[in-house]
Amino acid sequence: MILQLILLAVGLVLLVKGADWLVDGASVLAKKNNVSDLAIGLTIVAFGTSAPELVVNAVAASGNYPDIVFGNVIGSNNFNLFIILGIAGLIVPLSVQSSTVWKEIPFSLLAAIVLFFLANNYFFSESAELSRYDAILLLVLFCAFLYYVATQLKTDPDAEVVAAKDYSTMKIWGLIIIGLAGLVGGGKLVVDNAVAMAQSLGVSEKIIGLTIVAAGTSLPELATSVVAAMKKNADIAIGNIVGSNIFNILLILGMSGLIRPLAYTNSFNTDIYILSAGTIFLFLAMFIGKKHRLDRWQALVLLSSYLLYTGYLVGLEM
Repeated sequence: MILQLILLAVGLVLLVKGADWLVDGASVLAKKNNVSDLAIGLTIVAFGTSAPELVVNAVAASGNYPDIVFGNVIGSNNFNLFIILGIAGLIVPLSVQSSTVWKEIPFSLLAAIVLFFLANNYFFSESAELSRYDAILLLVLFCAFLYYVATQLKTDPDAEVVAAKDYSTMKIWGLIIIGLAGLVGGGKLVVDNAVAMAQSLGVSEKIIGLTIVAAGTSLPELATSVVAAMKKNADIAIGNIVGSNIFNILLILGMSGLIRPLAYTNSFNTDIYILSAGTIFLFLAMFIGKKHRLDRWQALVLLSSYLLYTGYLVGLEM
C-alpha cells in the first residue's frame, strides 16, 4: 500500500513535469519556426495544462477502466471549480471580465449538461455509455470553443504573448522527448497504482478517480491560479479554471471515447449535478455583491461545499 502511494505520487510528479517540459520545448520550437503566439497558446500551451488528464484518461480508457476515466474528468472539474477557485478567491476577490461571465461560464455549464445527456443514453448510445458518436460530438463542440477563443484573442489587444527562450536544437528536442516520456510513464504509474490502491483499500475506482487522481492531475491548474491570484491577475486565475473545465469534458472525454466506448455508472450523475450547481453558483455570484466579482465569502462557500461533499463520499465507502 505504501509502495503504491509512493509510485502514484511519482507518477503525478512525472505527469506535471512532463507537461511542463513538453510545453517549454514545443513552444520554443514553434517560435523558431515562426508559428504565431495565438497558435502556440491555443495548441501547445492549452494542451500542456490538460496533458495530465489526457494521458491518464488515454491509459485508463485503453485498459478499460471507465470509472477512472469519468472520475478523473468530473472530479478534476469539481476540484478546479470548488477547491482551486475557492482558494484563489480567498487570496484576493476575483474580478471577472464580461465575456467570461456571459459566454465562457455558460459554455462550461453547457458542456456538463451535454455530457449528462450523452452518457445517460439520451441521444446516440444504446446503453448508459459514452459511445464513439458521443465522443465525436464532444470534439465538434471543442472545435467550436477553440474557434471562439481564437476570435476572442484576435480582438484582444492585451492577449498574452508567449515568451521565446533561446534553446539549442538539442535541448529543445531533449525537452520534448523527456516530456513525452514523463507523460506516458507518469500516466501509466498513476492509473496502475490508483486501481491497485482502490482494490487494496476496498473502495471503488470511482472514489479514487474523483479524489486522488482528480486532485493530482489538477496540480498545474492549482499552481497557475494560485500564483495568478497572488499577483492579482484575476483573468488568468478564473479563466484558467473555466477554460480547463471545458477542455476536460469536450477534449479529454472526447478523445477517451474515441479510444473505447466507455460504460457509464449512473452514480456519476450526482457529481455532474454538483458540478452544474457550482457553475450556476459561480454565474449568480457575478451579480451578488459587487458586479462581476467573486468575493471571499463566495469563494469560502465553494471551498467548504466541496470539502463537505468529499467527506460525504468517502464516508459512504467506509
